[in-house]
This record gives sequence, C-alpha cells and structure tokens, in this order.
Amino acid sequence: MYMYLSGISGVYDKQVDKHNTFSSNPESLGAELLETLVKMAPSKEEEIKLLEYSGDISKLGSAERFLKTVLDIPFAFKRIEAMLYRANFDTEVKYLRKSFQTLEEASEELKNSRLFLKLLEAVLRTGNRMNDGTNRGDAKAFKLDTLLKLVDIKGTDGKTTLLHFVVQEIIRSEGAGTDSANGNLKEDDFRKQGLQVVGGLSRDLSNVKKAAGMDSDVLSSYVSKLEMGLEKVRLVLQYEKPDMQGNFFNSMRMFLKDAEEEIAKIKAYERKALLQVKEVTEYFHGNATKEEAHPFRIFMIVRDFLSILDHVCKEVGQMQDRTMVGSARSFRISATASLPVLSRYNVGQDASSDDESLSP
Repeated sequence: MYMYLSGISGVYDKQVDKHNTFSSNPESLGAELLETLVKMAPSKEEEIKLLEYSGDISKLGSAERFLKTVLDIPFAFKRIEAMLYRANFDTEVKYLRKSFQTLEEASEELKNSRLFLKLLEAVLRTGNRMNDGTNRGDAKAFKLDTLLKLVDIKGTDGKTTLLHFVVQEIIRSEGAGTDSANGNLKEDDFRKQGLQVVGGLSRDLSNVKKAAGMDSDVLSSYVSKLEMGLEKVRLVLQYEKPDMQGNFFNSMRMFLKDAEEEIAKIKAYERKALLQVKEVTEYFHGNATKEEAHPFRIFMIVRDFLSILDHVCKEVGQMQDRTMVGSARSFRISATASLPVLSRYNVGQDASSDDESLSP
C-alpha cells in the first residue's frame, strides 16, 4: 500500500503542515491527489502502529513518514473525504444541470418541431389512404414505434419503401413553399431545397439524440449520491474543538450551507425536467405512457428514426426523377388509436394547406 504514497508525499509536504493542513480550499491539493489519499487510508492496525511509533522518524521509509505525518492531523482521513467531496462538487453539479437542461430542450424540440409533426401527419394520412375501405382506414393516431417500421414496407418495385414515399412527398411540399417565395427557381432546385429542409430534421432535434443516451435511473442515483455526500461534511464538522487552529471548519461550514442550497435547486431542476419529459411522452403516446419501461424511451425511438431518415434522405437525393405514387397504394400500414398526436396538434390549419401536395 505504501508504495503508492511515495510518489505523492513530496507534493503533499509542500502544501500542508501539522497545524494548518486542509485550512485552504481543496482545489489547492486537487481532486486527483485527494482521491489517491482516500484510497490509501491505512487499516486500523496500521494506523495504531504508526501513531504509537516513537523511534527515529528518519529510519522510516518515505511512505511511512508521509502517512505518519498525515495521521498526526486530527481526523485526517475524515477531512480528506470531505475535501474530496467538495473538490468534485461543482463538476458534478454542472453535469447534472447540463443533463436536465438537455432533457428540457429535447422535450421542447420534439413537441414544437413543425417538420416532425408534419411528417407524422403525412404518415398518418398516407396510411389511412392506403387502408381506405378497411377498419384501419380512419385511424386518428399511431405510436411513434411505427416510424421505425416504415422502411420495412416495400413498394411494388421491391426497393422503394413507404418512408421513401413520405419523404419525397414532404420534399415536394417544402420545396413548393420555397418555390413560391422565389419564382425563379426550377423544379429541380426547389426539390433540392426541400430535401435540405427534410434532411435538416436530425440537426433540429440534436438534443433529442443527446437525451436518448441518458438513463433516468443513473441521473437519479447521481442526485442521491450528491445529497448523501453532504453527510461526510456534516460528520467532519462534529470533530471541531475550540483549540483547533486554521480555518478548515469555518470553510466547510460555509461550503455546507451553499451546497445544501445548490442541491435543493438541482432537485427542483430534476423534477421540472422529468415533468416535461412526461408531458411530451403523454403528448405523443397518451395513456400508453404508463406502459413505458424506460422514461426516456420516446427520445430513443426518435433518435433511431432520425438515423433511418438520414439514410433515406441520402438515397432520395441520389435518385433520378422517379415517381412512387403508383406503388404507394400497394402499401399497407397498421395503425392504432393509442397515439393522440393529432388531437393535440392543430391539424385543421396545417393539414389543409399540405393535404393536396401529400395526396398520392
């Protein structure tokens, strides 16, 4: 064990002494050194032997001398644990704040993306037209999982998928809007611009992709761990005695007060972010939200779909002028009424303007 201490003893000796050790900010030692010290805490037996040693200190090895110096400081390793917690506190708080901010922004992106909602409407209308005359021909909504299956539905050519068809129709719609603003654009030009708009959806939902890689249980455990870590600070403050020198305890008391306030803010931030995730999940999945095993699953679905969409957009961009309208009616897509997207989105206003361009 002591061999690890030899390399850091010189550094440590320059920054501390018996009376004023740990009186300064923990950043003066650094989290890496503090973590090493925590790991090097001696066993109770080793601690007793070093404390009771009364011989010539110079006869001890450098590691033993260093460790004995540390043990001469009252409650040294309890202090070190508190200092390590303090040294890492700001970094962990920033990570949690950034994570919860990403969840909030991902929820807003998903709920407010005009193009994503337009794509959902196009899929629903196309599915209803293809299933016209059947008991599935008047669906009002569908679960987002359906998006991942669009490439499995092939056209009569065996290559073109339903997603290719939907993408081309939205490209036409988006390109037509660009064309109306610039009468000099040719058909190929506004199709290219429409493709750029559709292909940019992945970029517009960048926080959704980030949120898909998060785990709600992990984030919750980080918050709990951060809160429980305050006990290390409270514990070491109990060891304060009137004759102790240095400002270690005053510094720790101030830190404890600030940290308690900061953790309260983080927990409030967590509740707010998770509420927004729940709301956006209910917005798209309705009552099926209770069945979700993973609170962030909606982001995972959209992330996977965006990856498929990017690939399809590249393929569509490489295609020559081809029409998939004739093969569209051979598609069949199952839809359910468990995804109340349209009941919460003003379809009447937007769908009427796009319906003609999206009709096969």
